[in-house]
Parts: sequence; C-alpha cells; structure tokens
Amino acid sequence: MVDELPRGIGRAATNALVAAGITALSAAVRLSDAELLDLQGVGPKAVRILRDSAPPPT
Repeated sequence: MVDELPRGIGRAATNALVAAGITALSAAVRLSDAELLDLQGVGPKAVRILRDSAPPPT
C-alpha cells in the first residue's frame, strides 16, 4: 500500500504510532516533528525517514 508507514522507522516507532492511532504515512506527516518526538519510541531517525518517505506537497 502506498500510504503505509515505512518499515525503516523501526518496530518501536511503528508501535508508538499505531498506539496513537496513526496507521498511515499521510497521517504521520501531518504531525510536527515535536509531536512525533513526544511519542515514546519515535526518535529523530524515525522522523527523518517519515519526512523523506512522504510525497512532495502538491
């Protein structure tokens, strides 16, 4: 699926996002870096991968 969370963010980050109700890349990238980093298990590397995986804004 195109809107899946990227596997490269790691299991801890994926679990943290899913626990917060965020199951799609499009939902994750709507959050600020600070909001993402506030989730236990999401670190700077995961945020960078999420941002790099998102399609450019249209």
